[in-house]
Amino acid sequence: MKKLFPLIAALGLVCSFGTVHAADKEKTPQQMKMTTCNADAKTKALKGDERKKFMSECLSAKADMPMAAASDGKTAQQMKMTTCNADAKTKAVKGDERKKFMSECLKG
Repeated sequence: MKKLFPLIAALGLVCSFGTVHAADKEKTPQQMKMTTCNADAKTKALKGDERKKFMSECLSAKADMPMAAASDGKTAQQMKMTTCNADAKTKAVKGDERKKFMSECLKG
């Protein structure tokens, strides 16, 4: 047990650095899909098994298509707008801060 604790602590530290570093990078297409599907599930107030089923279908349906022509007819820019909106909502950004955040998010 004494050997396990330092290993877990080190792993947690490494993961936290990875999270901070990952925030600086642009999201991969898969991460963008996950964010978009999460936002859609949240909008529809899905929970439990219903949410799992929706997420599975959402991620697999969009994974087979290019980002510019998703199954719901959204362009890449529209999908990015959805993702940025979801991120802004998650971070509870309001007013001028939200405008700045959205501008930077959509440029990236």
